[in-house]
Amino acid sequence: MLEAFALSDKGCVRSNNEDYCLIDGERGLYVLADGMGGARAGECASRIAVETVADIVRSAGAPDSQVLIHATEEANRRVLEAAHNDPSLEGMGTTLVAALELDGELAITSVGDSRAYMLDSAGLHVVTDDQTWVNEVGRPLGLDEESLRNHPMRHVLTMAIGASTPLTINHYRLPVNRGDLVLICSDGLHGVLDAARIEAILQPARNGGSLEDGCMQLVEAAKQAGGPDNVTTVLMRKN
Repeated sequence: MLEAFALSDKGCVRSNNEDYCLIDGERGLYVLADGMGGARAGECASRIAVETVADIVRSAGAPDSQVLIHATEEANRRVLEAAHNDPSLEGMGTTLVAALELDGELAITSVGDSRAYMLDSAGLHVVTDDQTWVNEVGRPLGLDEESLRNHPMRHVLTMAIGASTPLTINHYRLPVNRGDLVLICSDGLHGVLDAARIEAILQPARNGGSLEDGCMQLVEAAKQAGGPDNVTTVLMRKN
């Protein structure tokens, strides 16, 4: 079982927090969503998505990676249904990243641009692939990173929970060894802190330091960088 801690903050600009996260240590389930849609819609989408994944996994007798994929699909269906039934929620959606402990590995699903990272003896690397215009169109076109950082399409998602059906779900299996750290986060973190900065903040936690301190320092660093968006971190460690 992984040790875990989560922290969410509205940041320095937004008036409310549309991120939502959950840790279920008993089930080995860790879920994060970054809602969108304005007013209360984004908050509603992220909460529905996370709670749906938790409901499906908890109701499964012996959950596996297919259960997690099904749970992500069901989250999409329920967000779409809620928007259909309440005109004030029309257009809402959310990113989603979910991790489930299975036999010494993490099964991971992701939709949108919330990310999972691994920090191991080789350093920090991104596990998930962003479903964004930048990643799927801009980079293949050969645009350099500076141009992509300032491109008018830089915030556009190509996939989100509640935006379409059928849904394209990215899924991964990640071996986790003793001492490894896994971070899942919203783009309020990775959108303002580069990988080197995230790794530097997390190294003490990988060396046995407090996961709570690691999350607090990540959130504070994002806010010191302007905190333009809600920022949420879920940090896990194999002891």
